[in-house]
Amino acid sequence: MERRKKKAIGAFAVTGLLLIATILFSINTGSLSISGANIDIIMDLRIPRILISIVGGAGIAVSGVLLQSVMKNPLADPGILGISAGSSLSAILITGLVPSMYFLTPIFSFIGGVVACFLVYTLSWKDGLSAFRIILVGITINTVFVALIDCAESLMGGNNALASFTESRLSMKGWDDFYMLLTYSVVFVVLGVLLASRCDLLALEDRTVGSLGINVTALRIKVSAVAVFLAAICTSVLGTVSFLGLLAPYIGRMLVGSGHKTLIPYSMIAGALLMLLADTTGRTIAAPNEISAAVIMAVIGGPCFIVLLRRASGSYGR
Repeated sequence: MERRKKKAIGAFAVTGLLLIATILFSINTGSLSISGANIDIIMDLRIPRILISIVGGAGIAVSGVLLQSVMKNPLADPGILGISAGSSLSAILITGLVPSMYFLTPIFSFIGGVVACFLVYTLSWKDGLSAFRIILVGITINTVFVALIDCAESLMGGNNALASFTESRLSMKGWDDFYMLLTYSVVFVVLGVLLASRCDLLALEDRTVGSLGINVTALRIKVSAVAVFLAAICTSVLGTVSFLGLLAPYIGRMLVGSGHKTLIPYSMIAGALLMLLADTTGRTIAAPNEISAAVIMAVIGGPCFIVLLRRASGSYGR
């Protein structure tokens, strides 16, 4: 027990220091150097972009943790339920069809995520909710939404505004985006932390949890709702980012264990670090051109996830 505790403390310390180092590197790296002439531009563009990456990455990671606890499956993330795709589709439709209502994009993105989750849970219901059915239906719903996104982009001609919802393009994000993301994320991250002990119960057999007087189905819906809200608002700002909601919690389980009171805080730090690394790499590796953070996460996250799978025990909660 003492060894495990020391390992967890070390993981928090190292990951936290890496995040701080990445923040400092990201602030000082880019097409503009920090000087009296550029400081205002850096404050208005680079700093909010960094903060959005941190808050959004943490939010998506927590959403992944919550969804994995619901489905007892370490492969689950916002994408597996089609939440990110549903959010992106709603944002694309409102941006392309009613450009004057662009300022309502976060709200429509949120609604799209809720609709996706509602469809998954409705179609998965059969004398209760089965984690296996949820996963299968979620994959199907996600595939349908991705196809609809491709159709919508093709019909609307495609442009940077639309592409920003399917790729993580943060170059034009500012302080308003950060404040909006922070306001919603803090609320739902706090709710996720408050549900940590309940998430631990979901790792048990349904009959065992039911014998404690807890409605398992209601608990799954409650945890899923928090995860959906958190993923949707992050997607509305960051765009669709693959693997982040998978990798951060997976790494967390390897380093700090599966107890959610520890796993959720660590996943927040790890998610923030991964997202900021992806965005910083994307805007510096091919400067002055940019590669979206979504592409970086796909290229790096895919192989890393395969390695993690090969090293994992293969069961949830270990």
